[in-house]
Amino acid sequence: MKTPYDVPSSVIAVAGLHKHYGKTHALRGLDLAVPAGTVCGLLGPNGAGKTTAVRVLATLAAPDAGEVRIAGYDVVRQADEVRRRIGYTGQHAALDEGITGRENLRLLGRLHHLGGREAARRADELLERFALAQAADRLVRTYSGGMRRRLDLVASLITRPSVLFLDEPTTGLDPRSRNEIWSTVRELAADGTTVLLTTQYLDEADHLAGQITLVDQGVVIANGSPAQLKELIGARIEVQLADAGRLEVAARVLAELAGGEPETDADERRVTVCTTTAAVGLPQLVRALDSAGVEALDVALRTPTLDEVFLTLTGSAA
Repeated sequence: MKTPYDVPSSVIAVAGLHKHYGKTHALRGLDLAVPAGTVCGLLGPNGAGKTTAVRVLATLAAPDAGEVRIAGYDVVRQADEVRRRIGYTGQHAALDEGITGRENLRLLGRLHHLGGREAARRADELLERFALAQAADRLVRTYSGGMRRRLDLVASLITRPSVLFLDEPTTGLDPRSRNEIWSTVRELAADGTTVLLTTQYLDEADHLAGQITLVDQGVVIANGSPAQLKELIGARIEVQLADAGRLEVAARVLAELAGGEPETDADERRVTVCTTTAAVGLPQLVRALDSAGVEALDVALRTPTLDEVFLTLTGSAA
């Protein structure tokens, strides 16, 4: 049987990953495959193992069992090669607030063994590219929360990593700052960087990730695009009628089209059904109701949100 570890196009390839912290079994056989140049959202309830998984992938924690490769290199036996190819932005900004943004980036460049001239050139390039040049010579302690977070993300790019790990990069940021981070992530993926993102905000994953891996209790319980995950729990069709006396007829029409068991509300003159039949469209539904002599005041086809998918699959709110 082929595992994610065997997929040749996967820049991040994980098979059977286990990790214990004392009696806590944080990861229980995690499998993960992320193709090059994509954004993968790693989602799950608190304590599901997301941050533990990222720490293992970033060589910050050793696995107890399983195999993990980043860009073809084993995270245990070839950790130095892995570190040369990755960037990591944790949950808290890792910046020196007593020096300027430019000095932070130059310092990191030197720590990564770039020469002084190359470190300065790379710092200037990143500051300009990600709209931080005007604040580059201010002390970081004077930066807003969003600017600090953006600088922290930019700092992880100093060595041009092919794989970037982002652990809850926008937690606590205002909507404008979140949008700035989103734009940065999209730009990086467009340039070919592979991004693994953990986040508490499911709308963030919906906007950014082409692939979502849902983790619960240390294992993957669902994987696919946002649209594919939403299809797992199906759409919701709602019809409000002009005449409550036609509810049973409308319910039969919806049952035939959607294949589900409709619910009726006589007080609201509404009939509702959940469906996983993607082919059911509003024009088709309206025509069927009209043929059955049902006058509809309102017809709606509502796709589920990722929050609803999360709640259905994990049993807990996002």
